[in-house]
Amino acid sequence: MADVEFQVVGKVAHVRLNRESGMNAITGEMDELLHAAWQRINAEADIWCAILSATGEKAFCIGADVSEGPERKTRMALAGGLTGIGGPLVTLKKPLIAAVQGFCVGGGFELAMCADVIVAAENAQFGLPETRHGIIGECGVVHRAVRQLPQRVAMAMILTGERIDAGTALRHGLVNEVVPTGNLETAAAAWAEKINKCAPLANQAAKAAALGRAGHPLETALATRFEEIERYAASEDVMERDQAAKEGRRPVWAGR
Repeated sequence: MADVEFQVVGKVAHVRLNRESGMNAITGEMDELLHAAWQRINAEADIWCAILSATGEKAFCIGADVSEGPERKTRMALAGGLTGIGGPLVTLKKPLIAAVQGFCVGGGFELAMCADVIVAAENAQFGLPETRHGIIGECGVVHRAVRQLPQRVAMAMILTGERIDAGTALRHGLVNEVVPTGNLETAAAAWAEKINKCAPLANQAAKAAALGRAGHPLETALATRFEEIERYAASEDVMERDQAAKEGRRPVWAGR
């Protein structure tokens, strides 16, 4: 079995970290497999959204596998470049759901924060242990945390290394839902089903617009024309939308 499993079920790509014995810490090989997964998800029109999960109940991911040491010849872009650490940032065009259980710390926490929707098991623990261990570097996790959590909550986590539990994460809006650990897979699938009821190209255009101008003033965002929205306006799905409205039925999206 590969340390990163990939399969497509219907319109949903399933990416699973499969290294339970190492608490799903990401090795160089896993990094390459994740990069290939993101590229395939972006390239295949019949993939409308993706779920990122991990095996075992103890940990979603504890970040990069530091045990590989200096003998690793190539620099690792953590999580296949999705986080933007160690190499160019890979932008995932499709909606991404993270299903998180157990320890979600360091680079693993950053990986989860790259998702558009996070579903957490009741046993999930989110943390930034870097400074507690005397580590700080290209630490993208601090930049994401201070943007996705209230500033003082994020700074307390950064400066103490203490973790927050799933309930606290939900209260602060870091996660969308908390479920029993045994229901995590079902809950993530339910989110994928809700997402895929929407026009997939419209979702992709909306994601590109929302995230593409998230760090800009509102006036700039409102004045921006987005290529993804322009392409969607000329798509088959727009014609299907209009035809379905005329016929009084639900549209059948094709993603084209």
